[in-house]
Amino acid sequence: MTLSAEPGVRVAPSTPAPTNGGVNDPDPRRWWALSVCLVAGFMSLLDVSIVNVALPSVQAGLDASAAQVSWVVSGYALTFGLVLVAAGRLGDDRGRRRMFLIGLALFTLTSAAAGLAPTAEVLVVVRLLQGAAAGLISPQVVGFIQDLFRGPERGTAFGLFGTVVAISTAVGPLLGGLLLAWAGDADGWRWVFFVNIPIGLAALLFAARVLPRDRPGPSRRRPLDLPGVLLLGTAVVCLMLPLVLAERDPAAAPWWLLGVSAVALAGFVGWERVAARRHGHPLVDFGLLRIRSYAVGATLGMAYFAGFTSIFFVLTLYLQDGLGYTPLQTGLVLTPFALSSAVTSTVGGRLVARYGQAVVVTGLAVVLAGLLATDIALALTAGGPLTGWVVAGTLLVAGAGGGLVVAPNQTIALSEIPPASGGTAAGVLQTGQRIGTAVGLSVVAAVFFGRLTATGDWASAISHGLVVTVGLVAVALALGVTDLVLSRRRGRAGTTAGEPTHLGGPTGGG
Repeated sequence: MTLSAEPGVRVAPSTPAPTNGGVNDPDPRRWWALSVCLVAGFMSLLDVSIVNVALPSVQAGLDASAAQVSWVVSGYALTFGLVLVAAGRLGDDRGRRRMFLIGLALFTLTSAAAGLAPTAEVLVVVRLLQGAAAGLISPQVVGFIQDLFRGPERGTAFGLFGTVVAISTAVGPLLGGLLLAWAGDADGWRWVFFVNIPIGLAALLFAARVLPRDRPGPSRRRPLDLPGVLLLGTAVVCLMLPLVLAERDPAAAPWWLLGVSAVALAGFVGWERVAARRHGHPLVDFGLLRIRSYAVGATLGMAYFAGFTSIFFVLTLYLQDGLGYTPLQTGLVLTPFALSSAVTSTVGGRLVARYGQAVVVTGLAVVLAGLLATDIALALTAGGPLTGWVVAGTLLVAGAGGGLVVAPNQTIALSEIPPASGGTAAGVLQTGQRIGTAVGLSVVAAVFFGRLTATGDWASAISHGLVVTVGLVAVALALGVTDLVLSRRRGRAGTTAGEPTHLGGPTGGG
């Protein structure tokens, strides 16, 4: 049975694709391959958040300006999002194993260079390269899951990947705080990067042994869509740059670049149609967006990432700068989110095959309840000695919901994508998540700092910032509920007509 991209036809794959030298049996090393992919994915995502608590140490140690310190964080996020789609296409066409090993080697090398950076300028440049390396790794991880796993096993694998996403996002401040407490404030920031070196080298050696070899085929000779890469890259950079620069000073951001982004995106869409006619191999196959489960999953993921990642940004600022918490104390408050997410991500990966979109909707509702409880808890404790404990409890609830969102949504979104396009589809999906993160941080930061500047009241600033995060998660919940209702209606109609359902429908699927 084959996959179909036709609207309204949702057929789940029933026959495993060849993954081991053309044999239909599952690769016996698939779980080992997944483990090394998850380690690499964890490192690349961790470096988004772990650096935040080390920024004061970076500024003091390298005599860096506020703008340079900002670029240490935003530059990584910018290049990470920039290369995702192109990296996914390279993995699909030139070999997933090859691109993964190149990305992991480059990430390890740039981690060493960042730790040894003698000046702030060098650190910024290295972080840009490190972000590109992370962007090269990330689509290959999802692509390998698409290639190596089928049915309920794929849900479990995505559940483990969701665990990695949740933990890496929330545990960064804690690990950064521990490293700074151990190594000291003067050069402790360097160990935030050095810690990647032994892990990266071990992962590189292990990956070379367990990852399935790239198979030769016609895709290896397909042309690279360089004009498409340049146009999409321009659109992504011009969209994300003002958003990431607006996190601390919205008025100074180059908002005019949004117009350039719109023009570049229109040019990209036009060129992709030309490329499809000329050689039949554009950078992005827009037919993927006609698959309803993929389009809904990408949109919902963008809205959710806009909401849930910004919570750590404003809470870190409030706890450290507003209440005087140390980086380690701040990390301990945020860790319960990661712990509960880790548990429910694994469970959610198994449940999604049976209950489909209902798992995602349930998770979003729990996240929303947890964030509302966090806002109420901050208001009631008013920065007192119980604030950290109470917020840790409400984040435990929010994290439990979050684990039921990321992995199940990704499983549903990619359930009808052919494995040969897995890397490209993952790149588009993750680019949406990176854009959602940038949009969310920009909007929440504008509200947070605007309120703080106007009133000088940290409690008022965090409350207004949390209202925005709640609103963004509510948008994701509305999308999920709408899709669930429509899926059940279509599922009933399809059952009557003899049409099979997919993971988002009422009966689930493999």
